[in-house]
Amino acid sequence: MPDTVSLHIGSRAVVDFKHYRIDADLYLAGAAFEIEAADPGFPVSKGARCQIKVNGVTVLNGIADLIDDGGGKDGMTIRIDGRDLMGLVVDSYVDEFITMQDVTLKALAEKLLVPLPFIGRSDIVYQAGVAGARAAATTTSNPLLDKTQAKAQIEPGQTVFDVFKDYTRSRGLLFWMLPAGTFVFGRPKARGAAAFHLTRRLDGRDNNVLTGRRIRDVSQQYRTIKVMGQQQGRDALSAEAINTSATVTDADAPIAKTKVIIDNNDDQSPSARARLELERQRARALRFVYKVQGHTQGGKPWTINELCRIDDDDLHVHGSFLVTGRTMEIDKEIGPVTEVRLSLPGVIQ
Repeated sequence: MPDTVSLHIGSRAVVDFKHYRIDADLYLAGAAFEIEAADPGFPVSKGARCQIKVNGVTVLNGIADLIDDGGGKDGMTIRIDGRDLMGLVVDSYVDEFITMQDVTLKALAEKLLVPLPFIGRSDIVYQAGVAGARAAATTTSNPLLDKTQAKAQIEPGQTVFDVFKDYTRSRGLLFWMLPAGTFVFGRPKARGAAAFHLTRRLDGRDNNVLTGRRIRDVSQQYRTIKVMGQQQGRDALSAEAINTSATVTDADAPIAKTKVIIDNNDDQSPSARARLELERQRARALRFVYKVQGHTQGGKPWTINELCRIDDDDLHVHGSFLVTGRTMEIDKEIGPVTEVRLSLPGVIQ
């Protein structure tokens, strides 16, 4: 049976689409959607809460940003563009001075995220660990996230998203949103059973790939990454305690370039940030983009932060990789298709 896509607004649903595009990306905030449909027969308000589902499973939980309706003798149509709830976090600004000393991430999340529309404490999860089974569990207490920051101040004018992006990066972690609407502080999936598979064998057995390509990029790959910081205002007796730094080396980088980053959060930040930057460049240096028929595999909609087994004889690639992004849309010739974007498991871009 073909996959069924529906846009739900309150108790109403839109199912007669002329066009749709539904994005999700682990590393891009505010996953977007755009749809064009026949007149649904009911009014759609700007800013309306909406969910997009595939076969009844939510693949985007968000808000309608733009409504464009009208038409002529061929009938009325409506265009709706929007983003997931992370779009609210991207659009919202801090409007007060916040002292960060002795403030935990959970306390900060409840101060800045919970007051935003449609976001509650139950919508925010913190990974219990960063590897193995613990990475799949969630908790209200995590030593990696409960340690307070020494950075002195958050100032009005910063977006709420940028505050959390900076905070988590200083800890070598990531802040993202799952398609169903859950905000996550933690790390991408690193191991476990593959939820999906992409197959392109020379003998044609079990092939499900329409197109596939590999991108290898050295432009942002550095042999040496050095993170430096200064802990101003801290009680310290030596310059070593004030001036902090960490250096990591990427043996896979083909060109001897050095990158220097300033991170003054606290004395934990340089080493965590250095490891994160190393991961980011490794993920950017090797990426895959595939296109497949439909929006599901084995009944499960394609989704981010899941492992996928690639067996591609054309590219000589065999192994498990992380689904970092996916785009569902209609191809005029072959119908519903999904673009799947992948990179190395467990890393942060």
